[in-house]
Amino acid sequence: MTHVYPTPDQPLKIGTRGSPLALAQAFETRARLMAAFALPEQAFEIVPIKTTGDDRSMIDADRPLKEIGNKGLFTKEIEEAMLAGRIDIAVHSMKDMPTEQPDGLVLNCYLPREDVRDAFVSRQGVAALADLPAGAVVGTSSLRRRAQLLNRRPDLNVVEFRGNVQTRLSKLDNGVADCTFLAMAGLNRLNMAHVASAPINPEDMLPAIAQGAIGIEWRSADDRTAEMLARLHDTPTAQRLAAERAFLAGLDGSCETPIAGLAVIDGGEIWLRGEILRPDGSERLFDEGRAPVADAALLGQDMAARLRARAPAGFFDWH
Repeated sequence: MTHVYPTPDQPLKIGTRGSPLALAQAFETRARLMAAFALPEQAFEIVPIKTTGDDRSMIDADRPLKEIGNKGLFTKEIEEAMLAGRIDIAVHSMKDMPTEQPDGLVLNCYLPREDVRDAFVSRQGVAALADLPAGAVVGTSSLRRRAQLLNRRPDLNVVEFRGNVQTRLSKLDNGVADCTFLAMAGLNRLNMAHVASAPINPEDMLPAIAQGAIGIEWRSADDRTAEMLARLHDTPTAQRLAAERAFLAGLDGSCETPIAGLAVIDGGEIWLRGEILRPDGSERLFDEGRAPVADAALLGQDMAARLRARAPAGFFDWH
């Protein structure tokens, strides 16, 4: 079927959060669409949308995400705008995305995945996590990072530390914490890789599910948009996320859940590593497995079931 593509008079509206990183991801999506269909920049309109998770007062006060809500903190208002027809597509950081979408919306287009690693960031010349002295103050709003840090270094003092990349760096400069962690993918997309004191290998700290991946969501009835986004879709990223997000779904993952996982393609197989932790880092359960690429989602489901079966009584009381 042939569709009429966007024009400057009738642009395709791209919804996004308003942070510099979210806008950079929207600009990347626009650039890929422009190149794929030989369209001018004016055929697209970037529409920033404020989400619940972007509330400035809560960020400045370092309110934990779990006090504000959990699933959909960074997506609800954007999805509502799309269902209402105010935007045509939404560009998301996949690590923010719930494992289920609202009726009428589809999330099945992924751009090529960026660096999956976390970045250790210190403004005090400390080169790596292992070099931090006992009692050092580490800022993070991620329950995953908090639990992983306390599991490895219970001597550290981990404090709540919210905001976008620029806000967290400013808090570091103001002495709120001695160091923090950011995603290498975000730093790369902002041309700020130099900010990282050192990237952290997944062998030392498994990343968040889907870290480094951009997903694009659209209305299921919008055939023109579905056709356009098919040109952008990166199959290897989709295969890896199928395993990771199935693992997350099997553990009922949310903003209240310390879960980490990473899938990589190794030949014709998916290799998935995953872990769950108690929020205080006192216990960590790890598993890994391999399966044919076609069985990526089944691998994630099976691994989640195995970890649930191994978890002692009370392990999931934080759900």
